Amino acid sequence: MASPIRSPPNCGSASGPVMENLLGLLRVRVIRGVNLAVRDVVSSDPYIVIKMGKQKLKTSVMKKNVNPEWNEELTLSVSNPEIPVKLTVYDKDTFSMDDKMGDAEFDIRPLLEAIKMRLTGLPSGTVITRVMPSRRNCLAEESCIVFNEGKIIQKMYLRLRNVECGEVEIQLQWIEVPGSRGI
Repeated sequence: MASPIRSPPNCGSASGPVMENLLGLLRVRVIRGVNLAVRDVVSSDPYIVIKMGKQKLKTSVMKKNVNPEWNEELTLSVSNPEIPVKLTVYDKDTFSMDDKMGDAEFDIRPLLEAIKMRLTGLPSGTVITRVMPSRRNCLAEESCIVFNEGKIIQKMYLRLRNVECGEVEIQLQWIEVPGSRGI
């Protein structure tokens, strides 16, 4: 006797569980590295891995450059804003495991609090709030959340931990997703 035909389980269609849990998207623009550690003879071949929960994104490798300019955008799906975003810099090696060149993490909650204000019509460049460097964050200097051409962005200079030197400049932007639960 043939078994009955069953409908497939809901695997996260556009209106399924994936969208119900999604708050929105976080666009991380990895701008540049400054004074990164030397891991090869006189230079390094750095790239950055950004993780949030189970998501893992990576920039391209910059050959022989301790002051690389990536200007690359990586986009994370955000369902829990309590999870910090982790950034790790690596040196690409051909014949051995890649060397770690420091790490940092950052909190997206200040940016989301600014988004929740639903500000409109402000002059471009208006500072909404500031996040100060402290022992509890990896900021190298004050980070401003700014209204810029109708968008709210946050620029950060992150001081790398577990390494002798190096900073990474990034910019965050929130992207609303139609059909998500929003913030």
